[in-house]
Amino acid sequence: MAKPRIFISSTFYDLRQVRADLDFFIEQMGYDPVRNEEGDIPYGKEEALEEYCYKEIKNIDILVCIIGGRFGSESKSNNKSSITQMELKAALSEGKQVYTFIDSNVLSEYETYLINKEGETKYRYVDDKRVYEFIEEIKLLKANNIIKGFETASDIVKYLREQMAGLFQRFLEEQTRVKEVSLIRGLEKTANTLNKLVNFLSDENKDQTDEINKILMINHPLVEELKVKLDVTYNFYFEGLGDVKQLLKARGYAYEEGLPFGEPEPFHEWTKNQNRKDHKLTISKEIFESDDRLKFIRKSDWSDEYVSLVVIEKEEDNDLPF
Repeated sequence: MAKPRIFISSTFYDLRQVRADLDFFIEQMGYDPVRNEEGDIPYGKEEALEEYCYKEIKNIDILVCIIGGRFGSESKSNNKSSITQMELKAALSEGKQVYTFIDSNVLSEYETYLINKEGETKYRYVDDKRVYEFIEEIKLLKANNIIKGFETASDIVKYLREQMAGLFQRFLEEQTRVKEVSLIRGLEKTANTLNKLVNFLSDENKDQTDEINKILMINHPLVEELKVKLDVTYNFYFEGLGDVKQLLKARGYAYEEGLPFGEPEPFHEWTKNQNRKDHKLTISKEIFESDDRLKFIRKSDWSDEYVSLVVIEKEEDNDLPF
């Protein structure tokens, strides 16, 4: 199972006990510590040894940088920085999680440095002014510049334990949101698809309105209703009341105009007599516009009361003529 790899970066001689204590803590947590003195960094022969430290940082998850009073070994690639400082810069450039711990005495004297940094002041707790210059550089970072003072290794251990517990809790919280994120992405994808469809219908087919309306009307609920009630086996569509009249006339139905006086009926009526049966078909006026154009109605909004067909069989006349 893969384990988080934690790189311990600091000067060695003055902080070797702190490094050892941190190594023990990291192993107790079940993580992999990475320390130069323990042979955790593979070295080659083509480049300077420090370059392999910087390359190894690409393979870690967290860098713990400890700054004490010693500047340490000067980097061969940048004589203004130490190897420890270059390790921290490498981690920042790789976007790694970084925790920086500074000796509390050094951190206190840093304020004195800010007041006198233009002069040639001698400092008590550092052996090189460049230590403070680097701290100032870290503090000016806009992100990933967590700085904590420490007196003993136990201060660092306590802080790291709390931070790692927080990282684990955040991971669990984010896992519970995976399904929500997937759902949101799915909705965004659907919305984009619908948006493209709307643009296609409005831009690419703006001259084909008649064809689109024809497709919609072929699937109109009235068409489906009359296909069933009249036993029609072919496709047709309506644009208005006139088309309905033409179809029913072809099927033998006569349109009843209604009486010229009195309240108008709420429906259109057609009748037919066939095989000694009276057929009465009614269609609600609600599904037509005021100019008799057919309204587009979704199937979910359709009511069975809009169309009615009543068939009454006539009684046989047994009276003989004289």
